[in-house]
Amino acid sequence: MTRADGLADGPADGLIDVHGHIVLEGSMGQAGACGPEIGHHPDGSPWFRVGNYQLDGVAYRGSLFIEVDMRLAAMDTAGIRLQALSPNPLTYLHFIDAPAAVDFCRAHNDSLAEVVAGHPGRFVGLGALPMQDIGAACAELRRIVGDLGLLGGYVGTDFGTPLDAPAMDALYETCLELDVPLFLHPTQSGIDGPLLDERLRRWDLDLVLEYSFEEALAAATLIFGGVLRRHPALDICLSHGGGSLALTLSKLRKLAERRPASPDWLKPEGVFDSQLERLWFDCHVTGEREFAFVTDVLGTDRLVYGTNFGGWDRGAGPHVGELAGTLNENAARLLRLGDRAPQLLA
Repeated sequence: MTRADGLADGPADGLIDVHGHIVLEGSMGQAGACGPEIGHHPDGSPWFRVGNYQLDGVAYRGSLFIEVDMRLAAMDTAGIRLQALSPNPLTYLHFIDAPAAVDFCRAHNDSLAEVVAGHPGRFVGLGALPMQDIGAACAELRRIVGDLGLLGGYVGTDFGTPLDAPAMDALYETCLELDVPLFLHPTQSGIDGPLLDERLRRWDLDLVLEYSFEEALAAATLIFGGVLRRHPALDICLSHGGGSLALTLSKLRKLAERRPASPDWLKPEGVFDSQLERLWFDCHVTGEREFAFVTDVLGTDRLVYGTNFGGWDRGAGPHVGELAGTLNENAARLLRLGDRAPQLLA
């Protein structure tokens, strides 16, 4: 059923959530030996395997990660009117052979588009890209936007090519050509590529410490590497409030202004901040004080609502209160909802 405002059943004054990962049955087994694969231990407890990485204790089947009706009901309860569905970070598969990655991303994105098409008033989609081959990633971005109606790309922060490498300019230029944003969200190392640090696997610390490091490093690379200077109209959104970026921001600013390794164009006072202001962040920082800190340090002009919907850290995020309207307006700008799907904002 669709209401007069163009949304399927859901809270008319609810939030736009840009951070909602989905697991797709149509992507299972599409990466050869890397899976993905769902199974159960002899005691009945679930596991999810991708490459050399196995996630225990998370039941994807029978949960809102796969079951769309469960997701919609949970969105209504959470006051979410619209959700941007994105790849599960465990399934980026950025280090497998490029042809296999292309096939996997196509299968994943086709399945994602089917879910979005089934509920066009509640979901939009952000597609997976085969970052092993930047040319193939550009081609897939054109396909998912032009043929499938998805609203942008969603990739990891580490895929073997630095974010500021000249080779990446082709992808950034494709985003600009199509007028779509690019979302960056880390994943654990050691899934299909090298493991960053064995210590991070203890107690699942990689889910917090590796993620927050990768997000801050990505932001610094985009700024120091001149990506935002070369492409001033490019919209890139980083997850989790930029990870540890807000905590280290003053030192990064001083580093930009004072250290010999900093590029000369970045040294003048105010230039670092002008580049930082080009970045977008979602507000899933898990905690009221952290949310207040991030909004104070990074501001709210380019902050959007994000939940990691259904994830292990759900239920501990900030209550955004009077910022809800600002976050929705920002999300509408970032996703180009007014241009591509005006009925979603009616």
